[in-house]
Amino acid sequence: MSPRLEDENPDRLYMVTGGRSSVTDDALDMVTLIVSECEPTPGMQSEHARILRLCRSPTAVVEIAAELRMPVSVVCILLCDLLDTGRVTARKPRPAPAETRLPDPEILKQVLVGLQKL
Repeated sequence: MSPRLEDENPDRLYMVTGGRSSVTDDALDMVTLIVSECEPTPGMQSEHARILRLCRSPTAVVEIAAELRMPVSVVCILLCDLLDTGRVTARKPRPAPAETRLPDPEILKQVLVGLQKL
């Protein structure tokens, strides 16, 4: 049975990130899709290699974190390492077309009031 996230050793996470606790670039959020641009190389940090294998097809940051059983913040640091070296690319999901977006909240309130009056 694999260890639970809350049982993760903070010292190990510190080592995995090289002591970094945050990223300066806001390019990544939980739904950003990550795609590998190369295969893992010998001697590469094991977490980086796992990310490259996981992301052969577009994979969301939150999915990577779940698969690695690490906090999203730690995974973002690892992803930034890979982005900086060109080993992965990141892209935001496309926004939904205008016709599929939710209506104005004010209109929804008016509809609700109208339904309640029935």
